[in-house]
Amino acid sequence: MTPPKRLTGDKEAIEDFLNSFDVFLFDCDGVLWSGDTVLEGTVETLEGLRQRGKQVVFVTNNSTKSRANYKDKLTKMGIPATEDEVFGSAYSAAIYISRILTLPAERNKVFVIGEAGIEAELASEGVAFLGGTDPSLRRDMEPSDYAAIASGEVLDPAVGVVLVGLDFHINYLKLSLAFAYFQRGATFLATNIDSTLPNSHSLFPGAGSIAAPLASMTGLEPLTFGKPSQAMMDAIEGKFKFDRKRACMVGDRLNTDIRFGIEGGLGGTLAVLTGVSRKEDWERDDAPFKPMFWADRLGDIVI
Repeated sequence: MTPPKRLTGDKEAIEDFLNSFDVFLFDCDGVLWSGDTVLEGTVETLEGLRQRGKQVVFVTNNSTKSRANYKDKLTKMGIPATEDEVFGSAYSAAIYISRILTLPAERNKVFVIGEAGIEAELASEGVAFLGGTDPSLRRDMEPSDYAAIASGEVLDPAVGVVLVGLDFHINYLKLSLAFAYFQRGATFLATNIDSTLPNSHSLFPGAGSIAAPLASMTGLEPLTFGKPSQAMMDAIEGKFKFDRKRACMVGDRLNTDIRFGIEGGLGGTLAVLTGVSRKEDWERDDAPFKPMFWADRLGDIVI
């Protein structure tokens, strides 16, 4: 296998790279920004791609924000974007629940473990939900809660799905409610299963760490919608109508972003070193996913 081509500092290689693709799919956290800090050169690179007539799509596994939230964040960081250019895992999950998943009318409600981004996307698709950011669930488990959950007294019989994403207020009460719904036959969905979340040039627990306890206690594996799920790639292609061989996935994680591009049959993958994965990760003989190109940072591919 040809080793990944380094683009940083190689103008000829960068020019060839840019001419090889018409569409660029960008992960956000760890690629465009870290936390609330835009990474150096990001704005200039994206402006340069647009000036060359390239299609730009922002593909994020972070379900805590809606597409509208992400559009606002991009704009505030000096990155012009439209809501249609943002494709997130919460949106993918909402589309699946509203348009693909067949639920009986009496069990078509969603119990959410996650933040406002999931709620906004479910609402945009007309999907009824509970849980999520409900302040009454942000507390310790009380002795009376055990009996109330076990008896079903506090459970909504209309819940047919448990949708799990990154939840900054996860607790034993929420996990217990979700477990009770699973025991009553609810479908297990997850926006994504990223193990970690890049922020402030460090790593924190990701959405996968929220879904993992539920998988452990139920023996179930969730259907997921974030990268590397090819359901997400199919949805993106369906919306933007592009030739996969002329598209490149840009990301910081080998096991999600780069895998997403490889398994999706894209013409190229570009790894940057401003997030999770390191160069040593794909240089290992047993590395399952290797990018076609790599750069120290996204800003290095601007000409």
